[in-house]
Amino acid sequence: MPVEWEPVRQSRTHELVLRSIEERVFAGELRAGDRLPPERELAPVLGVSRSALREALRVLETIGVLVAQPGRGPDSGARIVRNPDDALGRLLRLHFALGSYGLHDVLEARVTLERSSFEAAARHAADEDLEAAAVLLARMGEPGVTVAEFNDLDTRFHVLIAGASGNALTSTLTSAVRESVRPLILRALEEVPDWPATARALNDQHTALLGLVRRGAGAEAADLVEEHIRGLHGTLVDENAERDEARPGED
Repeated sequence: MPVEWEPVRQSRTHELVLRSIEERVFAGELRAGDRLPPERELAPVLGVSRSALREALRVLETIGVLVAQPGRGPDSGARIVRNPDDALGRLLRLHFALGSYGLHDVLEARVTLERSSFEAAARHAADEDLEAAAVLLARMGEPGVTVAEFNDLDTRFHVLIAGASGNALTSTLTSAVRESVRPLILRALEEVPDWPATARALNDQHTALLGLVRRGAGAEAADLVEEHIRGLHGTLVDENAERDEARPGED
């Protein structure tokens, strides 16, 4: 049989640099805390221009695996790090804004992740985590708390509980998913007719959730957090669906 040839995929230079660095990370040759050689040394070794190398390093910095410190001191240069939370949250927010994921998808992801994290936190949460969560609830319950402040504290409460679950990946994913809908939740809270009453109702649920985690009642905490999420977040899904149905169809 004749040989079937396929086109060879052309890669831009910075993509080849990324691949080279990734291969060394996968092989264990580069670990968190390691520093890359200076640009003037690394570029000729890789056989690329310094501009292509910088472009690759910027990509790695954006995705949270590298931090670059300018200057000439001992702390200057590029260093491998483990910082996925902010990068993953930023990426997910962009994809959500672009329509890559629908509100319903995000809702179901939140329910799955937070059921797991609250149930695990009931088994593994340390006392200091529970105390930190209580401080957040106290601040949410203060008279005159603004919607924006409440939304920020609410996010931190859910992310803290996810971190107390003992599963770092669950914590990162929970943070990213919750952050992706932060602007929508803020807008929904700003539109409620009676904000003080809404804040009290939400905080009553938060208080009940923390109490269940303290008592080690993981299954009950999982059920309540699902009810809690489907309340406000589910309203957002319903409103979005109504807006889609109200849009005139295309001929």
